[in-house]
Amino acid sequence: MSGITLVLYCVVIIGMFYFVGIAPQRKEQKKKDEMMSKLAVGDYCVTTSGMYGQIIDITSDMVIVEFGGKNCRIPMLKAAIASIEKADAMHKGVSSEAKDSAADGTVEQKK
Repeated sequence: MSGITLVLYCVVIIGMFYFVGIAPQRKEQKKKDEMMSKLAVGDYCVTTSGMYGQIIDITSDMVIVEFGGKNCRIPMLKAAIASIEKADAMHKGVSSEAKDSAADGTVEQKK
C-alpha cells in the first residue's frame, strides 16, 4: 500500500509543477510568438530595456528601431521587443497637432 501512495504523491507533485510552472510559460511563449508574427514596419514597440520606438525595418531575426529623432536607429534582435502597438491604433483619436508635436519630439504637458 505504501508503494502506491508514494507513486501517487510523485504524480501529484509532477502535476503541480506542470500546472504551476510549465503550462503558464508555454502560454506566455505562444503569445510572444503570435506577437512577433504580427510585427510590421511602422509599428511602435517597447523594448525589454524600456525604450520606446518605431520599427522601420524587419529581417528574419532582427529589427531596426528608430528612437526619438531620425538619427537614432538601432538594430536589435526581435527577442528584445517586449510589446507592440500597431501604428493605426497608436494615433487613433489623436489630433493632427499632437501628431506633429510627437513627430518633432516635443511633448506638451497639460496643467
